[in-house]
Amino acid sequence: MRRCVSAIAVAVALFHLYTAQFGLFDALVQRPIHLMGIMVLAFLTIPATSSRSKEEAKPSIIDCLFIVAAITSCVYLVSVYRELAYRAGYTTKLDILFGVILVVLILEMARRTIGLALPIIAVVFIGYAFLGPYMPGVLAHPGYSLERLISQVYLTTEGIWGTPLGVSANFLLLFFLFSAVLEKSGAGQFIIDVAHSVTGHMVGGPAKTAVFASAFFGTISGSSPANVATTGMFTIPMMKKTGFQPHFAGAVEAAASTGGQIMPPVMGAAAFIIPSYTGIPYHAIVKAAIIPAILYFLSIYMSVHFRAVKMGLMGLPREELPRTRDIFMKGWHYVIPIAILAYLILSGYSLHRSAYVSIIVAILVSALRKESRMSLRQILEALESGARGAITVAAAGACAGIVVAVVTLTGLGLRFSTLIATVAGNNLLLALFLTMVASIILGMGLPTSACYVILAALGAPALVRLGVPVLAAHFFVFYFGCLSAITPPVAIASYAGASIAEADFNRTGVAAVKIAIAAFIVPYMFVYSPSLLSIGSGGVIVYDALTAAIGVVALCAGTQRYLLRDTSLLESVLLVAAGLTLIKPGVATDIIGVILLVAVVLGQRFISPTKVEASYRLTTLEGRKYGKDRTAS
Repeated sequence: MRRCVSAIAVAVALFHLYTAQFGLFDALVQRPIHLMGIMVLAFLTIPATSSRSKEEAKPSIIDCLFIVAAITSCVYLVSVYRELAYRAGYTTKLDILFGVILVVLILEMARRTIGLALPIIAVVFIGYAFLGPYMPGVLAHPGYSLERLISQVYLTTEGIWGTPLGVSANFLLLFFLFSAVLEKSGAGQFIIDVAHSVTGHMVGGPAKTAVFASAFFGTISGSSPANVATTGMFTIPMMKKTGFQPHFAGAVEAAASTGGQIMPPVMGAAAFIIPSYTGIPYHAIVKAAIIPAILYFLSIYMSVHFRAVKMGLMGLPREELPRTRDIFMKGWHYVIPIAILAYLILSGYSLHRSAYVSIIVAILVSALRKESRMSLRQILEALESGARGAITVAAAGACAGIVVAVVTLTGLGLRFSTLIATVAGNNLLLALFLTMVASIILGMGLPTSACYVILAALGAPALVRLGVPVLAAHFFVFYFGCLSAITPPVAIASYAGASIAEADFNRTGVAAVKIAIAAFIVPYMFVYSPSLLSIGSGGVIVYDALTAAIGVVALCAGTQRYLLRDTSLLESVLLVAAGLTLIKPGVATDIIGVILLVAVVLGQRFISPTKVEASYRLTTLEGRKYGKDRTAS
């Protein structure tokens, strides 16, 4: 069975490499074949219940029946897809049968891979399609028959075979293969070693290593939990050893790993879907993401720095760290495929072609050194790993396609936009807040790609109707969908970080939000001023980016309660206010922000700390050795 799974996974990978080289098939051929391979792997490798481990469980008779049904449903569509154009919407009994079977199988696959949240949402939307006449007010519609619904969901590219699954089938799986090849050749460890050698000696060095390693690792992986699991196993124990509290160590890694989804040039799975909904080329998406990504990681870096200085946590001695030059001499070739991928994307090449060329280059350059040279076995293992890594994204995309089909069929997108505009009363700030809440709530139970797809159909159009530029509206829902990974109560990245750090989950989640606080502010700012998305004249973009960066530093100082020394409550409030006004583009707000920041700096520089602040300093790491009684006194 193990060999059978490996053979199927490699076959799926080779199919996508073949189409990347020789051209994609028609959508109703490429996508069903892709989903068929993914479903076979899912039902072979993922047990129906958690009582059986993935490693020990063998497929049951039911699993085998599911596999046969999945293959039959997909092959049937491929065999009749040419006829669909001549039917003028007419559906046969076989269409309905195989359509219903495939919908049920997709719901089951999604349940096994990503939990109940998305399948439940899909079932609710299916019910909404049937129960439209009984819905209240603006949500009411005439209602649709099973034949009409299955025609929309199964026989067109506006349902299961729509944009979310199309992204997975056309090029996203290739990026999983690229990531797997780099990981097998040793590039992941190279990135961690470089970050550790550069930042390990600094104040709070291991935490800064986590920031840089996660940022760089984000160029080859767009999954927050995967980033936490990969880099966190190294950085979190080091942070704890240095003196950081366990919950803070887990929070740093969770926040930094979440940034991998917004880190150019690859970014996360959802970023690949944005061009399909906006019509904006992917290289323009990457360009727009640069400044927000820098501000995001600056927020994490400065939060770590202020916390480390406040606690007196020094870095590791230089002699205990590897030399950066030595690491680069051994692993310089790992940079080549990543650099080529970035060049091809930014030059406007298609994503599947860029990924395909980068995979070939990664395999070739790995042979330049004996330590990284990949054997045929390792290459096949990388192909298998990449194909299996795409199961979750493909399952989420297919299930989200069902939701999108209902939204399109019933006109719910327009109704939802009208509802938000009505509740917000055409107040853009309130509409943004409601959309943010919806993005975070949906993202708590969904992968970012599925969350974005639903909100691109529901939330983003509402913002566009209120005058928000298309790119800014879609980036807004995309960002908050990503941030749901660290936002309690259901924060999968924070949970992963807390598990590795052996820390309280809720404290870890709250700390992660504080560390990445700027990311919750910046989306509002680029809605009001798109210069933070690199839109506008060069001078304005540079000026707004610099003032925003200063604002992020002030904001982090306020949330971590430290600037030149510990801050009082008033100073923290003034720093937060300075940060908000500086991040918001505009000369008037920048002047106010600078005045507030300078006032706090001068106060800390020339005014002696109060007795309360002196007592507060005893609660730092150095002060704890005196005991609770002395701290209280």
